[in-house]
Amino acid sequence: MPHTTLNFKENFVQLDNVTLKLKWINSAPEGAADRPILVFLHDSLGCIKLWRDFPEKLAMATGCTALVYDRQGYGESAPFTTLKRDHDYLEREADVLHNLLEQQQVKSAILFGHSDGGSIALLAAAKYSKLITGVITEGAHVFVEDVTLAGIRLAVAAYKETNLREKLMKYHQDKTDDVFNAWTETWLSEGYRNWNIELFLPALFCPVLVIQGEADEYGTLAQVEDIVQQVQGPANQLIIPKIGHTPHREAEVDVLQHSTDFINRLR
Repeated sequence: MPHTTLNFKENFVQLDNVTLKLKWINSAPEGAADRPILVFLHDSLGCIKLWRDFPEKLAMATGCTALVYDRQGYGESAPFTTLKRDHDYLEREADVLHNLLEQQQVKSAILFGHSDGGSIALLAAAKYSKLITGVITEGAHVFVEDVTLAGIRLAVAAYKETNLREKLMKYHQDKTDDVFNAWTETWLSEGYRNWNIELFLPALFCPVLVIQGEADEYGTLAQVEDIVQQVQGPANQLIIPKIGHTPHREAEVDVLQHSTDFINRLR
């Protein structure tokens, strides 16, 4: 691994009249300018800060520059424009990602997406293949399962009965209720039960690494199997025993090592 130093820059940008918070992790080894940018896509309750130092560690390990951002409604980005989500909201976020990459003049990106972010990564790679060199997903969904809905119902109970709301307010401030309700009310609605993005997978030709905890409380290994079997590019899977929905925190060493190997092979 080349000697690497990291520099950080946080800023706000206007994209389609929406203010988004960005964090750049600039890596400066030899040849870094020729490497793809790592782009991190957070989960349904996530934000820049909830990634903690994982993006820094992966940038350091690979010698790549990383971009982490808060989607609209999350973290320090602007609030949601509307509290009602259409069923194609993840596809729309893939469009936002494409516009952001173009605005920031990113010519080649490797997407690392967790949960909702993983689904967005798959959609973006299918729709905008010229910009996406590779995809790493964690706990991504391509269809709705009973276990997903059961996990969300448990989260709703925890939000009412524990200090989960207070914990999330440290990251989303006065947007917290909107963030939580947008996730739970959308996924638990009757109309969302038929949500499915498998039709996009055959349009995905870049290499993919699909990561999932064997005990993921929000999805079964059927999600992994469907992604690996239906994408057209080379696909590998990493199933980690005895962990849940957040592999990069629950099994950081394994995820870092496999992600680093995957990214280095792409180079």
